[in-house]
Amino acid sequence: MSKESGIWQNTTHDWAMDVDVDHLELIRTDPSFDAYKTALHLILEVLAYPADEALDRGTGAAIVSLHPDGSISVSDNGRGTDTRTDGHGRMIKKPIMATKDLRFFESPDSPPLPDGLARRGMSVVASLSDWLIHSNRRTNGSWTQRYELGLPTTGLTPLHDDGTTGTTVHFLPSQRLLGEGEISVTGLQRLSRDFAPVLTVEIQDHRH
Repeated sequence: MSKESGIWQNTTHDWAMDVDVDHLELIRTDPSFDAYKTALHLILEVLAYPADEALDRGTGAAIVSLHPDGSISVSDNGRGTDTRTDGHGRMIKKPIMATKDLRFFESPDSPPLPDGLARRGMSVVASLSDWLIHSNRRTNGSWTQRYELGLPTTGLTPLHDDGTTGTTVHFLPSQRLLGEGEISVTGLQRLSRDFAPVLTVEIQDHRH
């Protein structure tokens, strides 16, 4: 990947690496991640990102939807995932799904999420999901991309701009990796309150 000086500084993820296969496999196989293998924790890892942005902007909102097929979507009204144009005119997005979050993944000082587990990043969600669809709307363009077990299976597919910004992360937690377990709406509501007051979280249960 070509880089323009001063534009591609690594802050949360390494712009030079699109996919870190070893990192994704570590999440799935290292016993130290066994406690992270619940759908509830994956939701909290996703919500932490719009909470970051809401803290920066002063306010924000997210909707967590539980779907009949067992999949989960988290939509927010933020600015969208950082996406830039390289020297060849190609759109490059920050590789948040398939590489480690440099702030949290190996840090002993990583802040705890509402369930008490240390925050590790969005790659935990992608690597433990049979599929994940990342839809992104920014002022400089909108796109969607699909992943399977953390690996991208499509490029950035353009979306029609609708005048809004924000991100939707729609994923199916892998029952093979996580096992079965019903998500308690009451428990999710209780934990999501920890993101208040900066991030307002609405939960929609479409399972029944």
